[in-house]
Amino acid sequence: MKLEIDSFSGYRIYPAKGKLFVRGDSKIFRFASSKNSSLFLQRKNPRKIAWTQVYRRMHKKGVTEEVAKKRSRRVVKHQRGIVGADLAAIAAKRNQTANVRSQQRLAAIQKAKTEKKEKEAKRARPATRAPVATAPKISKQQMKGGKGR
Repeated sequence: MKLEIDSFSGYRIYPAKGKLFVRGDSKIFRFASSKNSSLFLQRKNPRKIAWTQVYRRMHKKGVTEEVAKKRSRRVVKHQRGIVGADLAAIAAKRNQTANVRSQQRLAAIQKAKTEKKEKEAKRARPATRAPVATAPKISKQQMKGGKGR
């Protein structure tokens, strides 16, 4: 026994029951009752008519025995080290007070300044050497001995 499905309401149509409607483009529609065929021909939207199966499916009616809401696993937070620092170093920095942190910053700035001064002093020393006596400066053309001879 082959059961058909109503094109409008989604109800079952038993053999020898209902109406068959063939549209101009040869698409077949089956209706369980004249009520369904009438609403279809009036171009009513079955999604907006409360008693149709499509409406019930859209508005989640009568699906209580189906799958209960899927439980999602709670996310567990983990502490991990970063490339530059391990977990212990990160925890130590987090527990430091603002005062200690500012003192460390000042010490680092002082160290950087002294290093910079030393570097500049080294750079300045070779430049202050006594100039070596050199021959009078002449251009390349004069070296070649052009017009003058």
